Amino acid sequence: MTVTELLETLPYGPAPEAAKPALEWIEAHKGRFGLFIGGKWRDPSTQEWFASINPANAKPLAEVAQGGPEDVSDAVKAARKAFASWGKTPGHVRARYLYALARQVQKHSRLFAVLETLDNGKPIRETRDIDIPLVARHFYYHAGWAQLMEGELSGYEPVGVVGQIIPWNFPLLMLAWKIAPALAMGNTVVLKPAEFTPLTALLFAEICQNVGLPAGVVNIVTGDGRTGAALVEHEGVDKIAFTGSTEVGRIIRRATAGSGKKLSLELGGKSPFLVFDDADLDSAVEGVVDAIWFNQGQVCCAGSRLLVQEGVAEKLYGKLRARMERLRVGDPLDKAVDIGAIVAPVQLQKIQQLVQKGVEEGAELWQPSWAVPAEGCFYPPTLFTNVAPASTIAQEEIFGPVLAAMTFRTPEEAVRLANNTRYGLAASIWSEDINLALDVATQVKAGTIWINSTNLFDAASGFGGYRESGFGREGGKEGLWEYVKKAESRLPIADSPKSKSRAKAKTAEAISYEPPAVSALPPIDRTAKLFIGGKQARPDSGYSKAVYGPQGQLIGEVGLGNRKDVRNAVEAARGAFEGWRRTTGHNKAQILYFLAENLEARAFEFARRLELQTGADGMAEVEAAIQALFTAAAWADKYDGVVHNTPIRNVTLAVPEPIGVMGLLCPDDRPLLALATLAGAALAMGNTLVVVPSPAHPLSATDLYQVLETSDVPAGTFNIVTGERDELAKTLAEHDDVDAVWYAGPQAGRAMVEKASALNMKRTWTLPESGPLPGMDEILRQATQVKNIWVPYGA
Repeated sequence: MTVTELLETLPYGPAPEAAKPALEWIEAHKGRFGLFIGGKWRDPSTQEWFASINPANAKPLAEVAQGGPEDVSDAVKAARKAFASWGKTPGHVRARYLYALARQVQKHSRLFAVLETLDNGKPIRETRDIDIPLVARHFYYHAGWAQLMEGELSGYEPVGVVGQIIPWNFPLLMLAWKIAPALAMGNTVVLKPAEFTPLTALLFAEICQNVGLPAGVVNIVTGDGRTGAALVEHEGVDKIAFTGSTEVGRIIRRATAGSGKKLSLELGGKSPFLVFDDADLDSAVEGVVDAIWFNQGQVCCAGSRLLVQEGVAEKLYGKLRARMERLRVGDPLDKAVDIGAIVAPVQLQKIQQLVQKGVEEGAELWQPSWAVPAEGCFYPPTLFTNVAPASTIAQEEIFGPVLAAMTFRTPEEAVRLANNTRYGLAASIWSEDINLALDVATQVKAGTIWINSTNLFDAASGFGGYRESGFGREGGKEGLWEYVKKAESRLPIADSPKSKSRAKAKTAEAISYEPPAVSALPPIDRTAKLFIGGKQARPDSGYSKAVYGPQGQLIGEVGLGNRKDVRNAVEAARGAFEGWRRTTGHNKAQILYFLAENLEARAFEFARRLELQTGADGMAEVEAAIQALFTAAAWADKYDGVVHNTPIRNVTLAVPEPIGVMGLLCPDDRPLLALATLAGAALAMGNTLVVVPSPAHPLSATDLYQVLETSDVPAGTFNIVTGERDELAKTLAEHDDVDAVWYAGPQAGRAMVEKASALNMKRTWTLPESGPLPGMDEILRQATQVKNIWVPYGA
């Protein structure tokens, strides 16, 4: 036998990693771990314990405390007490603590890696080479932001006490994703690890003690879903950050509705992996291996839907089957193993049930010829072909090593298939044509896009989803906004010298103006209709609502819109969205400038109407509204993305994109200015709108119809439905084709909107019904979502 032949047949030998140091660490704690609260360890008030199990052999590793409501309350109190000083600690001091945590992670990297593998079942190669280095990177990176916060986030302050709930698939990495930015911005934390995988979080608590982190800054409360629920519902928590399933995300959204808690959700996914016919198929196959069999497919952004251009599908499937035949499944502590153990029997059972469902629905199943280990929770890499796009395995998140393959013919069809899911977390695009890849990347609805690569992560690049994959970002500067709030008072209306002088000189003329008397003729009744699809429309209800001035005098009537009117307005907005989204920033700016120009031409008419409705200085508000439209126009071609400095041969583009169809329910104060400010910014960013004007002062919005009609605003881009605010808000919040709702109104209405939005996990932004408007930086962030596009380079 020649050396070449020997190398081709040479089997992999065992390459075990020693478990002894991690087992000795567990033994040093006598196999039992309490709660870490206020810088000290304690037993749970429940006196309940549960076992942490090694999924590779079903053997118990340790007993872990079941935290109860009393424990959660104590942890929140400890965090609140610590926040009083930690929130005021200089950024440099916080940076030094974060730096020390990063160093401790590196010093104990092997212990963390082995412990993670024992507790989770993922291969030691992944914990050692991917997870733990990224954990250290997050603490280093956010140490830098702690140092820079005062200058780079001037005017912002920490949110307060943050409740964080993390999943079992990346236990320590998810901890770092959440704790590092929270501490960097001056918050204190109560973290609940996943019930299946708590051990590395408990080791992290020890290193918090070792570096002298002030007591109460980080608190670790272990337990099951009951513990998480107690944390979510606790009144002393200012923000909840959750990573997990969409179903649980809905529960949290409803539970926090109306509470005023900030909320960020990183939820499920069904990510597409698109392969075009000009792709390097061998590289694409390796990409598929990383996309779906990394961490046994237990990854929220796993490329679980393989979409292949028809002409190369069979060739790719052949290469993929050959590669699958050579994958190694077995002991996760073996450094030669590719696929480890499924985290728990309940997850293994779910995978088996969904695979059986795929077979029953007619897809073709293929698995390698070899068998997986009988002991422990193992499942082989699985390929389904001839999968129907609407089938269960193409739509439901399996969270296992199962790939569903479909074909497409054209890029347009590829985009439709990629977006044929309720999720929008990530996507991977493979093509040697960079123009095609980037064009498709802008159309796929996902928060992260990898081009000719997959599963790339870094602390400098934000990660998070669209649609039912949640909202908010983790990592990058965009992730910091989740952990800060505005410190300074919101911007009052700016009264320019011009507006003041015009108000004094001209408003009296406008108010005193009366039409010439015409004997025996009644006034012409002016009908304020709805504005839908670029046309005025009568309300479907057939009812109108009276509008009264500040002295109780009747000044007009507006239509009472209903569900059908909202439906028509949403359809018009959806139809207009693609065209408006693709309109250049320059052209959007021109249209907004045109709006301001035409509003200026009718300034006295609008000022009089405002004074009739509110009794306030109408000309000053009109002038402020014109300025707001100018500001929105200015930002239309200047609200740029950034290129993240990720430490890979890669250009990572952070691109702000419009959210989509937005429902905008306006506040009562300054009805014209509020409409111009909020709607102007949303339009500038490429969104289309269904606007519900202030119920108390709607006539300024209905007067705006003719300005919209004469300002080149595309039909359907800006729709106005008058009526009862909360009734229309509920309809918009429940509508599956509405992507976001901005609601200004009473507390009960805010709670209702946040709760109703959980149906399709749409983004919400709630404001009081009166008071100063938010600053433009805050409005623009709420009007966009960041898509990170990773483009590798180099031979």
